[in-house]
Amino acid sequence: MTAAAGVLLLKMVIAAFSGMGAATVCHPLDVIKTQMQTEGHTYSGFADAALGIYRKNGLREGLYAGVSAAYLRQWLYGSCRIGIYAYLLESAQNANVEAGLDKNAVSLSSKMLMGLTSGGIGSFVGTPSELALVRMSNDKKLPVEKRRNYNGVGDCIARIAREEGYPALFTGAPATVLRACLLSACAMGITSEAKMRLSETGFFGTDGKSYGGVPLLFVATLISSLAANIVANPFDVVKSRMQQDASGKYSSMLDCFLATARGEGVLKLWSGFVPAFLKLAPYTVISLLLTDKITKIITGKEAL
Repeated sequence: MTAAAGVLLLKMVIAAFSGMGAATVCHPLDVIKTQMQTEGHTYSGFADAALGIYRKNGLREGLYAGVSAAYLRQWLYGSCRIGIYAYLLESAQNANVEAGLDKNAVSLSSKMLMGLTSGGIGSFVGTPSELALVRMSNDKKLPVEKRRNYNGVGDCIARIAREEGYPALFTGAPATVLRACLLSACAMGITSEAKMRLSETGFFGTDGKSYGGVPLLFVATLISSLAANIVANPFDVVKSRMQQDASGKYSSMLDCFLATARGEGVLKLWSGFVPAFLKLAPYTVISLLLTDKITKIITGKEAL
């Protein structure tokens, strides 16, 4: 294994563990978001959905349904999204240093392109786990006679492949990849840029180092999470609907997009926005903070 490959692998492993930590905290918000976005019973809002899911199925089988799929997703998607981005950003910074330039002289467009690339790769690799997450999170919402009652993420993926065919594991892949590209471009690129810009103000202390950089990273990720959620939410709705549907109702991502907008109104494409944002913001803060701190402990360098 080359030194570069070793560095990339280390960053991906750190990102995976960091993502698992974030998923443990934020998974209930993912369940709420998914159930609000798919068809069936319509909740009046975030609080109604949260209480309804908890009262009906409790904590383990309700708000934490499909958490095993969420952990697998971190090893497939999260490891690539954050790990590859951190590797690309460090490579660009090292190239600047070698060229005698400012280490941080990496444009926002370059950072967003790095985020788009890492998110696209991770989302394609992680589509089966994303599909399992949607199916398992939404299963208890279905009528008893239509529930699939998956026995864990392995059983879910195996049954989808066996009952619906292996290509079904990549149901909604175009929407998943496009969403992840847009989301990662904003979440990763804007976080790095905002972190640098905010640190230059001196408001967070010298170079943003006061309190270990936690307030700085919190504000930076809050900004990036809002931008990412606005852009990516319509694709998240389409992805969730296509992955939940096993009847072939939607012929394509565009068909699902148009059918949802025509049948339920354009604003339906932003359904689940509040839980999606409330999940994305802390997830981004926790995963990136853990990635940054673990990387600093192991390598002595910052990840972002």
